[in-house]
Amino acid sequence: MKKIDRDFILPSAAFSIKRNRIKHFKFCDKPPEIGDVVYGQICLIGQHSSLENVSGRIHMIHDGTKAIFVFGNRYAPDYYEGLVPEIMAKEVDLIARSGMIGIVKTKNSMMKDPTKVKVLGYVCDESGNILNTRKFPMIKPRLRSKKEPRAKMILVCGTSMNSGKSMAAAACCWALTSIGHKVRASKVTGTASLKDILHMNDAGANPYADFTYLGYPSTYLLEENDVLHIFNQLDLKYANNPKNFWVVELADGIIQRETAILLEASKVRSRIHKLIFCANDAFGAIGGVNILKDFGLKPDALSGICSSSPLHIRELSAYTDLPVFNSAEPDINQLKGILLAPKQSKKVKSRQ
Repeated sequence: MKKIDRDFILPSAAFSIKRNRIKHFKFCDKPPEIGDVVYGQICLIGQHSSLENVSGRIHMIHDGTKAIFVFGNRYAPDYYEGLVPEIMAKEVDLIARSGMIGIVKTKNSMMKDPTKVKVLGYVCDESGNILNTRKFPMIKPRLRSKKEPRAKMILVCGTSMNSGKSMAAAACCWALTSIGHKVRASKVTGTASLKDILHMNDAGANPYADFTYLGYPSTYLLEENDVLHIFNQLDLKYANNPKNFWVVELADGIIQRETAILLEASKVRSRIHKLIFCANDAFGAIGGVNILKDFGLKPDALSGICSSSPLHIRELSAYTDLPVFNSAEPDINQLKGILLAPKQSKKVKSRQ
């Protein structure tokens, strides 16, 4: 084992690992696993030229920058599909600004080739045991089973990444806290990035958390039980008080694997108080409403990127009478009417 110099960057993908645990590293041929922690060095700048640390600060990186990295899988149609390699390599790809590494399988042709990381070794404790983020969950609910009634869950999902989900979730947090309600917020699926949950915190939600608090650098390709475990642990931790609201964001689109797993789960659907659906344009919103019927769900409101355009809203009005709220310039009275209205049944007749 070798000692790690203290001038490394600790990125948000390693959120559950305290800095004082990171002291030694060793190189070995053990096949990487999701959550394995690595000490490495930037050796070629590509698409990503910065790293987000565990406090949310953005560090500019250069050839030779040393940092901690975490193996994980990434699903990002606008960027990369990246996977944990089957064998250890001396050079890997930086697949997310949060410090997650893997091997790029596919990439959006509008993106540059990935930044390269030279692997110096696995981070290990004084006994030589390799550190893995999943062994250090920061959330340990006091309750083991859910007591009813629970906090009202506002679920935000959408057509794809960058469809405006985080902005809509923040708008819900702002509206509810502005009228005096206590709000907790969570992002259940996605790739490590503090930006989205910090945005909800800035809008009044506190406490807030995502899957990295449970030690997962991402949720892509996790077993179904793990995906549901993340949801249930966050629910047990933050949604026990029926007087509060719990705003929950699901990453990517509703046909993406992990999002679909959650929407198909009866224990998740039964928790929905209000469902907000986001889209980039009117056509996507209309198509998404129809896809949601396959899950037996109907949104209570539409939002996202399309909500900023009066023309998109006009197009939507010709196909649906669902309310549309502008998440960029939210109207507190409109959101109050949407979010505080009595819970409606989410069950609709599924398409055959």
